[in-house]
Amino acid sequence: MTFRSRPLMLSALLCLAVLADLLVSAPPAHAADWPTRPVTVIVPFGPGGNTDTMARLAAQDLAQKFGQNFIVENKPSPGGVLGMRAVVAAAPDGYTLLFCASSMITLTPQLEKLEFDPAKQLVPITNVGTGALVMAIKRSLPATSLPEFLTYAEANPGKLNFTVAGTLNLTHFSTMRLFARTGVDLVMVPARSEPQAISDLLGGIADVYFGNASAVLPLINNEQIRLIAVSTPERLAAAPDIPTVGETVPGFEAASWNGFLAPAATPAPIIEAIRTEVTAFVKTPEIARRLSNLGIVPGGLTKDQIEQGFQQEREAYAIAIKAAGIPPPD
Repeated sequence: MTFRSRPLMLSALLCLAVLADLLVSAPPAHAADWPTRPVTVIVPFGPGGNTDTMARLAAQDLAQKFGQNFIVENKPSPGGVLGMRAVVAAAPDGYTLLFCASSMITLTPQLEKLEFDPAKQLVPITNVGTGALVMAIKRSLPATSLPEFLTYAEANPGKLNFTVAGTLNLTHFSTMRLFARTGVDLVMVPARSEPQAISDLLGGIADVYFGNASAVLPLINNEQIRLIAVSTPERLAAAPDIPTVGETVPGFEAASWNGFLAPAATPAPIIEAIRTEVTAFVKTPEIARRLSNLGIVPGGLTKDQIEQGFQQEREAYAIAIKAAGIPPPD
């Protein structure tokens, strides 16, 4: 070897060393390399609600299929900001996932100024289910259907009230959007939580509540209230006799998508592996039945279907925000 050839060989060895280091530190190139350790699933709600329940069902199934624990970690915060921030900042290696409601992607950025963009920095995988809303009214009102209720409300502007489970969320803005669309004027009496909203409705404090089907459907035979409409495009399998809002107000729908997202740049084979297994899980008869009985439409949507739904939600929330007189975030 001549003296002049040594720098070339040293340069080649250095390049090979750098390449080897990159290959060792790079994320898994295919799903066969993943997972080799537990996966964290961050849920931006407290334990026990719709989203947390679905996350835990799916996490248990994924753990069985992939042979590693999928650990649900609750990070509740307004708008889901803490949970989203944690996943956005995580390495895109498939070991940190987000399980959240779609409103955190489509609504929160319209209400709060964020230092990250969930639409660009998180990629949707698929959903476990889409939760419907159910409209319930006091049985003492002279209305037995949504058309009759809207007619009565229009004839009595400002005399009826509605409750919501907290503000700046799905129950709040879906109700605002419906009433803005139909031109009726009701007074909002917000509750701190869904149990309080239902208590206020049952106690006669509130005239109307447009709440989560999983909480409202069990009251279908309650003598104090009447369930008059569901928010999904199709009637619910668990309550086929309750009409959709869209049958009275064409095109109206509102629902809470609940599913998995990952940091952008997570390898596509990992995304596809999770999507495949979650879709198979929610299509099993037992799980589909359990979800349907809660007023949740079983999921398994594709990335394109999810992104189309997200865009529709953004536009719908923008209308509701405007109707509520809320200024854009600074």
